[in-house]
Parts: sequence; C-alpha cells; structure tokens
Amino acid sequence: MNTAMDIPRMISGGENEQVEFKPSLSQKDKRMESVSAFSNTCGGTILIGVSDTGNVTGLDVGRRTLEDLAGYIKRNSDPPVYPSLQTVQFGTRTLLSIQVKENPEKPVFFHDKAFKRVGRSNQRISSHEIRKMAKEEKKKVTWDERPCEGATLDDIDWAFVKDEFIPLYERISKKKVASSPLEFLKSARTIQNETPLNAGILLFGKDPLKFFPNSYIALARYAGTVVGGEKRDYKEFRGNLFSQIDNCYAYLTEHTALMSRLSPGQLRRTDIPEYGSFSLRELVTNAVCHRDYEDQGGKIIIKMFDDRIEFFNIGGLAQGITVDNIVHAQYSRNPVITSLLAKVNYIEEMGEGWDKILKEHRDHPLKPQMPEILPGSHSVQVTIFSTKDKFEEDTRMLLSERQRKIVEYLQQYGTITRSTCMDILGVSRNTAGRELAILVSKKRIQRQGGGRSVSYTLM
Repeated sequence: MNTAMDIPRMISGGENEQVEFKPSLSQKDKRMESVSAFSNTCGGTILIGVSDTGNVTGLDVGRRTLEDLAGYIKRNSDPPVYPSLQTVQFGTRTLLSIQVKENPEKPVFFHDKAFKRVGRSNQRISSHEIRKMAKEEKKKVTWDERPCEGATLDDIDWAFVKDEFIPLYERISKKKVASSPLEFLKSARTIQNETPLNAGILLFGKDPLKFFPNSYIALARYAGTVVGGEKRDYKEFRGNLFSQIDNCYAYLTEHTALMSRLSPGQLRRTDIPEYGSFSLRELVTNAVCHRDYEDQGGKIIIKMFDDRIEFFNIGGLAQGITVDNIVHAQYSRNPVITSLLAKVNYIEEMGEGWDKILKEHRDHPLKPQMPEILPGSHSVQVTIFSTKDKFEEDTRMLLSERQRKIVEYLQQYGTITRSTCMDILGVSRNTAGRELAILVSKKRIQRQGGGRSVSYTLM
C-alpha cells in the first residue's frame, strides 16, 4: 500500500507504465480503463487530485467516497477488481490513491472492452490477444492452489491435522498414513516449498480469517417469512472449513423441526424432518466448497425463515454451470478444497450432490417444493422450502433436535430423569426441565412420581 512518502516520488516521476494521474473523480470511464489496463499488465497506481502535467490540485473526499468508489470499480470490472484505496496528504492537499494489482485472472474487462498499459497510455486489447490470454489462463493454477501471501507453517493447526483430520482420512479411506503430517499435507497439494497454499490455510489454518477476513458463514434466523420480522438469532461460524461445515449443519438441524406421525397399524410414531438432512449438509458444504474466496467483499449468508432457508454465496455458479445443467455438469472452482472434502465424505466428488438433493426432495413423504436457484453475475442463492404447512397433525407435534434426542433415549431405555436429560443434551437444569415440559405439553411423554423421584416415560 502506498504511503505519503511514495507520493512525491510518483508525482516527480510523472505518468509511466505503473502510474496514472487524474485531476478529479469525474472521469469514471477513463479511470476504469486504467483499472483494466493495470489489472491486465503489471499493476499500478492511479493518483486522483493530480493533473496530467503533475500539478497537484487535490480534491474533497467525502465520508462514503472510498466505499462508493470501491463498489463502482467492483461492479464495472469483469472479473471484479478489488483495489486498495486510501487518502494521502501532499502538503495541504488531499489526494486519493487507487492501487491496482495485476489480476491473476485475465483479461479484465470494462464495458466489454479490455485494456493494457503501454508506457503512459492505455491501449485496447485486440480480439486476437484476448483469445491468447484466455488460452494462457486455462493453463494457470486455481486460486486455492496459490501460495497464501504472508502465511508460514506456524499458521497451520498441526494438532488438528494430526489428531483429527489424519485419523478421519485413515478411517474413511482405509489407508494408513505413513508419512509425517507435513509430507501428508504436501502430497494433498495444500503446502508447497514450506509455504501453505490458500487451500491449506482455509482447511487447516489456526485462524483462516487472519488472511481471508470474510471467509466465514453468517446465519440469521427470523420469525415469520420476511427479513423485516423479528430476528431470533444471529450466528457466525468461523474456524477452518471443516469446523464451519460441522457447526453450521449442527445449528441447522437443532433449529429445524422434526415432525411425528402415527401411521395406521404402527405402535410407534414416524419422525419426519422439516428439511432433508442430506440437503441441509450438502448445501452448506457446497457453499463453503464453491464460493469465490478471492472476492473478500462478502461472505456466505444463510437466512432461516418459518417457511424456507436461503443460502447466499459469493461467486455465482461455477464456470459452465447453469440452472438447467447443474445436475449433469461438473466444475470445481476450488479443486483442492473439493478433493479433500470429498476424500473424507464431506461432499460428493463425482458431482452427484444435486442429484441426491433432488432425490431426497422427491422421496420426502410430504413432497416439499423443489429447491430454487437464483444465479447472479457474482453470486448465487439457493432456497429450500419447509414442509411444516403440509403436515396433517397439530403443530404441537413438531420436535426440535433436543426433544428428538429425549424421545430416542426413551425409546431405548424407557425412562428418563431431569439429571439424565441434562447429561445427554449437555444443557443446564432449567433448560432440561423446559424441554421435558414441552414434550409433556405435546403429549409425547408423561410425568411419573413426585419430588426428587420424578421421571418421564413415553405416552
């Protein structure tokens, strides 16, 4: 990032292959041509508040100027560019510095045109050059295969690798890992030349957000069916990708209903989930696996409503994937991450995840509305729909995950006390008592005895 000490040098050196002057914020198209040009060559800096001849005029920078400008550049560049913007002082004048790095994905377009920097000018890239650049891009490594800038081996959570991931890999693959944890991660393409790659930090880092601050899942749970309703809860799932998937999925199952129905001729009730468990886990994993981590302007967002769950992801549908061919086509935006998650059964490596999601919906006894996919240019939203409104019995029969655990315990052991309930749920005495009282009110269990000898059995 430029500092005030760099500015005199830039101004005295004049415009060149990596420096561009603009007198004001009004020349939006010319500024975007420079963003495209720097992105497609070696990077550079646009100084706003300096004339073409190097005369420092300065400018007024409002409170939202930087935010608005960053958003404008992102919206009007394809693929999106995320420059470093800062105000700097030159004497009594305020200047705006826009530092643009060479983009790893080329060409970068502005209004369907791409530019390159040649000396002091921006020149439009010909169709022939664009095709050549596109061919060269195909040979490049993906984002998750690149070295993580600033990361060292100390940023890897070696205890997690040794005590949790490798045993999980051995159990599922039925192969013994004979190499050291370091050599194992190298063979898994997450470390190269003693430097963690981006995939290595996201999957095995002690604190991935140190390098990728928006690489987490934000979840909001609302009362009703609109965002403007009461927000019941807000959670952020951080840590490595395995932790994010596990904790987010656990929360979703804990806060979605399990419905109970007594079918004719059966002694026990049949439990029917509000949402298919495979669909919930696969959609969380897909979001984590296929998001565009290079875009740190947003995060994975999950919104839970009474009638649906929305999964919002950064990056849009992957290359070549459309709403129509999503069941049959396959493309991994982050192939290293996808491969490792598949090796430990977190995701369907063969691209069968959507097949199974749709099958689970078709086979669900309450026939929920099929998932809805809304793609955008740089994002995608998947919505799955609740089955609560299709259940034939009284809504008092809905069970939470905690209540289901209590019922399952009673089905196996016949009786339960509040103390036992505290142990199996890992909750306080008051919470255990509240869950038992809810089950009594739903006529799923009955209270027996009194005082210290109170217990509960199935009705």
